[in-house]
Amino acid sequence: MFMGLKYNRILLKISGEALGGDKGAGFDEAAMDSICGGVKKAYDLGVQIGIVVGGGNFWRGRTSGRMERTLADKIGMLATVMNALAVSDKLAQLGVPSEVFTSIEMPKIAPVFDRKAALAAMEAGKVAVFGGGTGNPFFSTDTATALRAVEVSADVMFKATMVDGVYDKDPHKYPDAKKYDTLTFTKVLEDQLAVMDGTAATLCRDNRLPILVFDLADPDNIARAVQGENVGTLVYEA
Repeated sequence: MFMGLKYNRILLKISGEALGGDKGAGFDEAAMDSICGGVKKAYDLGVQIGIVVGGGNFWRGRTSGRMERTLADKIGMLATVMNALAVSDKLAQLGVPSEVFTSIEMPKIAPVFDRKAALAAMEAGKVAVFGGGTGNPFFSTDTATALRAVEVSADVMFKATMVDGVYDKDPHKYPDAKKYDTLTFTKVLEDQLAVMDGTAATLCRDNRLPILVFDLADPDNIARAVQGENVGTLVYEA
């Protein structure tokens, strides 16, 4: 590890929509280059990195119309596996070694997540990319990120979004929206702030796992954050 890092092991959540660029769908090469380039800058600092990728650029189970929810969520899990493979490939193009793990048995695609194997990969200098969510319906990829972060003993969960932190109301709709520099999980849950779903927030609170919410529009924020710069909103329980 390099000296001066605030976090030595991080779990980064990247939304599927971010990989789709301005379209928010499919893969956008410029967006992929930018996001994975930001990951590389953090990786080059010596931080151990795990990544959970959403699937919204291909499929969103909760907006799938009349389809039965568990089936819709299974399709969403497959979408996240596609994204995990794409992110791993893009990292390889940038010279960053990685290994994909899935929550579902797909032996010809990638190994099933195993804590010891994931930790071994990260400690060997690989980025661990986790696909398939939790492997269960009704759980978001935010919850999957929190779960993997706790399982691999990450120092922090990074939630990369399209806003520069957490606000008391939607900053796109309300010019007087107030941004929080720090926040507790209790307040997030009590005020129903749009940070993540309640299951993920509760899991992080109960396991004393802080979350940093920041803007992925500037992927250099990942490297800035691991070095302790004031980026986004830090959510934790005192």
